[in-house]
Amino acid sequence: MSTLGEAGSLGDDTVVVPARIHGRILFVPVPRRVVLASGLAGLAAAAIPAATPAAATELADMGSPFEHFAQLRRVMIQTDNLIGPRHMQPALQQHLVSLATRRRAARGTDAIELLALETRYEELAGWFAQDIGDERTAHGHTAKALDASHIIGDTDLTAYILGRKAQLAVDTGHPADALGLAAAARRTSRPGSRLEVIAVLHKAHAHAVLGEGVEAHRAYDTALTLLGRAGAEGVWGSWLDTAYISTARARSLAALGDYEQAAAGFDSAIAVLPPSYRRDRGVYLARAARAHAGTGNVTLAARIGGQAVGIAAETGSARIFVQLDRLDQAPAPAAGEDGVAEFRASLDRIVLHPA
Repeated sequence: MSTLGEAGSLGDDTVVVPARIHGRILFVPVPRRVVLASGLAGLAAAAIPAATPAAATELADMGSPFEHFAQLRRVMIQTDNLIGPRHMQPALQQHLVSLATRRRAARGTDAIELLALETRYEELAGWFAQDIGDERTAHGHTAKALDASHIIGDTDLTAYILGRKAQLAVDTGHPADALGLAAAARRTSRPGSRLEVIAVLHKAHAHAVLGEGVEAHRAYDTALTLLGRAGAEGVWGSWLDTAYISTARARSLAALGDYEQAAAGFDSAIAVLPPSYRRDRGVYLARAARAHAGTGNVTLAARIGGQAVGIAAETGSARIFVQLDRLDQAPAPAAGEDGVAEFRASLDRIVLHPA
């Protein structure tokens, strides 16, 4: 297998894809030619072409690149919401290389401003990698972003990335580590800011994954209180509202085994989610399906899960695949229920089956 390169990503000929292994869906690095031969060409979309010297030189001659790269980042975030990260990651990696080239040629204030933007690119690259199931690359980009945030002295950015590291830790099976990272994120956040709310939300879910329900609910109540006092400053947490916190709590309720309340929370979130959040709709559908399966309503779970399968195929989001895998395991005793066989067959069609 290829090794991680300078940017922390897999080699050009290797992609991380969902594969059926011993009955479970796991994300594994696979040669791109194997994926293409399987007929699942969409899963190979995250292969990252090498940057050419000519492209780097052309960019080096560009004038006033800061707003150009900032706008590109905004567009990539919006597009990610629609189609997921698998199709966006190659472009982001190319822009990250180009931005680093320009930043290394700059001096003084220009170099600091470009490094600040590069740091945001690194954080976004970490998020994209996490959402396609490439945990190693996600950790690499997020660590680089944290280091750079200290260099530029942007404590807001440091607090946000510490929160992202907490989120990454709990999502990759290390909730105890997430508690420490979330506490560090809150200490670094400005009191009364939305960054403080974000840190508390990561703490809340880490407690839930650890089975600490009382602490989780106390943290969610704290987050709601803090949100009521927080201003609407800048870009940090501009998307935070009570509905977002309710949806986050629903995820934690599922982790705590309270599937009735979790299902109700996800159903409410799906009903009001804007169409532009196509990938997140798939995430919420998959989580709702798993919650309904937990209540024993396997038929409804299979029907909702089937809707999520299509979005998983479109976006390649690991967050959707992980929940669909759990759903696939959950209804085993009720395999004859309406829709279960159809759901399983549709899921099998969009994952790799190694020989």
